[in-house]
Amino acid sequence: MTTFAKGVLADHQIADLIKSGAIAADVPFDDGQIQPASLDLRLGDVAYRVRASFLTGRNRTVTERLQDFTMHAVPLTGGAVLEKGCVYVVPLLERLDLPAGMTAAASAKSSIGRLDLLTRIITDRGEAFDRVPDGYTGPLFVEICPRSFSVVAQPGQMLNQIIFRQGQTLMSDAELLALHEQTPIVNTPPEISDGLGFSVDLRPAQGTLIGYRAKPHTGVVDLSKLNHYTPADYWEEVHTDTGWIILDPGAFYILVSRESIAIPPMQAAEMAPYLAMVGEFRVHYAGFFDPGFGWAAAGGTGSRGVLEVRCHEAPFVLEHGQTVGRLVYEHMSSHPQALYGAGIKSNYQGQGLKLSKHFAAAKPA
Repeated sequence: MTTFAKGVLADHQIADLIKSGAIAADVPFDDGQIQPASLDLRLGDVAYRVRASFLTGRNRTVTERLQDFTMHAVPLTGGAVLEKGCVYVVPLLERLDLPAGMTAAASAKSSIGRLDLLTRIITDRGEAFDRVPDGYTGPLFVEICPRSFSVVAQPGQMLNQIIFRQGQTLMSDAELLALHEQTPIVNTPPEISDGLGFSVDLRPAQGTLIGYRAKPHTGVVDLSKLNHYTPADYWEEVHTDTGWIILDPGAFYILVSRESIAIPPMQAAEMAPYLAMVGEFRVHYAGFFDPGFGWAAAGGTGSRGVLEVRCHEAPFVLEHGQTVGRLVYEHMSSHPQALYGAGIKSNYQGQGLKLSKHFAAAKPA
């Protein structure tokens, strides 16, 4: 097998893993499945409705746990409704046979996070969601829990993405500051502490629209239908002219970062939730940023980070410019052959406040 330098594997290196059998599937891989620094994962043909979310623990497999918790099986062929508030486990088409020294991490794709569709990868003998241990050999499964909208899913759809890490990949704060001085990664003075801090924009340059809140009672969202749904049927516009809003407990919001960020070609990044002590909310449901996101040479000239925000137990006042999360930057193992937004179908390059690609372009009232 090819020996890789330390870092997050690039597209051509992921292709090498497929050729070697370290990533395998019983059906051919799809065109466009490999991204600049990640691989999209595909749903299998059945979803298991389970009583509760679970991790397998170090001594059990997902199949064994499904025998304990499955209520019934839902065939996905032809499309099936996964209901809001229910938990499903779906076997993925891909399986892994990673070499020693290589780990992997998964995240929901951007459009899936913006639907408030909680999706997390689980593995045999796994003790954490979305994390694949060093040298893992075995199948992959995804737990799906629709939070705001019931959805229609089909086999082969790609809800999650996975990155592969060779050795230690994280950039130190000193390295991140040096990178910013060499090629700016944010359009404001950087707040660097265990990554790049970012804040929320509640004072838009034009108008008063600062975000969207999911409506509680809506129709389903068919994941195969793009630019299809009318935003007003699913979302309430959130306006403010004060620079602050009150988050409602249990509500889900789409907001946007105040900063425009950039990911240079030899870096990747992951969005991490901010410390819980700052407030009763969570930011982060879809977390990976490919090389080239927001980078000028790839057509980005800085891109905002869309924030998927859920408020917890108590109403909470969110202020303009309040720090809500951080981007953890990582070294790439190699320069990608393609960059996000440059010659590939990248939906969110140069983005501002934007709903998922399933909704027609929203027009402010």
